[in-house]
Amino acid sequence: MNIKQLSETLINQIAAGEVIERPASAAKELIENAIDAGATRIDVATAGGGKTLLRVIDNGCGMGPEDLSLAIRRHCTSKLSETLFDIRSLGFRGEALPSIGSVAKLTITSRPAGADSGAEIAVVGGKVGDVRPAAANPGTTVEVRDLFFATPARLKFMKTEKAEAGAITEIVKRMAIAFPAIRFVLSGTDRSTLEFPGTGDDHLARIAQVLGAEFKDNAIELDAEREDVRLSGFAGVPTFNRGNSAHQYAFVNGRPVQDKQILSAIRGAYAETIPQGRYPVAVLSLTLDPALVDVNVHPAKSDVRFRDPALVRGLIVGAIRQSLQREGDRAATTGAGGMLRAFRPGFSPQPAQAWSPANSPSRPLYGSAPSFGGGFAAAAAPAAHGFAEAAQVAFDSLSMPTARSEPAPTSPAPHGGSVEAIASYPLGAARAQVHANYIVAQTEDGLVIVDQHAAHERLVFEQMRKALTGRRLPSQGLLIPDIVDLPEEDCDRLMIHAESLEQLGLAIERFGPGAIAVRETPAMLGEMDAAQLVRDLADEIAEWDTADRLSAKLEHVAATMACHGSVRSGRRLRVEEMNALLRQMEQTPGSGQCNHGRPTYVELKLSDIERLFGRS
Repeated sequence: MNIKQLSETLINQIAAGEVIERPASAAKELIENAIDAGATRIDVATAGGGKTLLRVIDNGCGMGPEDLSLAIRRHCTSKLSETLFDIRSLGFRGEALPSIGSVAKLTITSRPAGADSGAEIAVVGGKVGDVRPAAANPGTTVEVRDLFFATPARLKFMKTEKAEAGAITEIVKRMAIAFPAIRFVLSGTDRSTLEFPGTGDDHLARIAQVLGAEFKDNAIELDAEREDVRLSGFAGVPTFNRGNSAHQYAFVNGRPVQDKQILSAIRGAYAETIPQGRYPVAVLSLTLDPALVDVNVHPAKSDVRFRDPALVRGLIVGAIRQSLQREGDRAATTGAGGMLRAFRPGFSPQPAQAWSPANSPSRPLYGSAPSFGGGFAAAAAPAAHGFAEAAQVAFDSLSMPTARSEPAPTSPAPHGGSVEAIASYPLGAARAQVHANYIVAQTEDGLVIVDQHAAHERLVFEQMRKALTGRRLPSQGLLIPDIVDLPEEDCDRLMIHAESLEQLGLAIERFGPGAIAVRETPAMLGEMDAAQLVRDLADEIAEWDTADRLSAKLEHVAATMACHGSVRSGRRLRVEEMNALLRQMEQTPGSGQCNHGRPTYVELKLSDIERLFGRS
């Protein structure tokens, strides 16, 4: 078999298979070029999901005729010096334009600032045309038509036009978040126009444009630094969560990335605070020396490799957890909106039913009872059985309404002061217990409804978690040590973490070159498969350089114990007990969510209540 040199066109088409996977990939490369050119406005237009037309217009520095002829050649770039250790631009490989030109009909029109006229060059299926003069505004216009017409097999793997258009929208959103000073406009025959005006240095305002105004009201600012790696951005409170991870955005030195290490760190930071199957909303930006991160991992440049991944993970997890402890114990504003919708009166679809006290058997009911939505169906159910004496028993202890204007008595508070003084606390003063499970508390500017079981479960769990980290955990010795055969490199990694594992109750030691002896296991875990745990830890350390799996198991046991040992639903509490629970919640980090991630309380502002009654 004779070896031969492939043609330039075929080489570019092979490269396009890695660089340009779909229309969104082409959009990403062209937008990155516009940003690197210093553009302050970028217009993106599409048709047919980007397969028929993709046009990117910018007001950047532009290119002259000589630059145009080089721009469509492989590995020609203005963004890279002689080394890959100091990459400060988004693009640097010099592959995007020739790759696009090899599989589509590409036209580039550009005019440098200050030039009298512009120039244009066309590439059709890898065939390069001549550079010719063209009328153009300062900046560059790149037009891509009939993407993959030269490689029809690739078109068979494209999704629907709507799906491809949505992928381009996601690319524009990520770029818009990364560069808030740039104005982005996305339009086309296959979509409604989307515009993100520049917000300058106000990063949160730009994020609110993309993720919605609700994020601005439920975000906690992050600002942390460790060993010259800086983390900034915003993390949503745990009760503000979504059904998938699409609302998690990560940027490294301004570059949008989808790195599994960062996503794993976000998941770890929110552990025990978000329900299973739900995902936090976060926008994280890492800034570090370009020499400490490798962006040349994949032609698409969406993956990165950190020189010290454990440092980055620790920074992310620590910063988010500290922020949640500081500001995260508040209910999401979306909870109040849902509560308002639940309270909003409607009409029951059931016909009106009569009620008849003993003295008035034929007196009719003036219409059906209002329907308050799903969560309140059970509370409204007794009305269907009328107002007989048996149904009134539960209301005997309630005070009847009165118009008398006597001043309300001030009862002593459990920790000193009157109820009015307690109302100045964030969670207010307890006023009632509803259905033997929900505490209704009055605050200075509204009311709070607390799930007593979920709240106490969190308090107990935090006490147990504190005990886990404050001392060496009790362990149980094995009568016969469990010998686990492992590759030598896994044994080496485990022994590096042996001291921290021993603090968690797992005592291991080296047993020859390719084995680990397990002598003690955590008492909390009871009977367990020690060999499988050690293998899982070895795999985790190999991938992430951390041994968090054991502590996660211990925390899961603690969470289960807290669930079974907390105040149960259905237990009636005294006012002093309810207020004591509220005060402990205010002092306990993470008390806004139970161990399963559900909210422990919902807050309703006075202004929201007044809207229910048409007072505002």
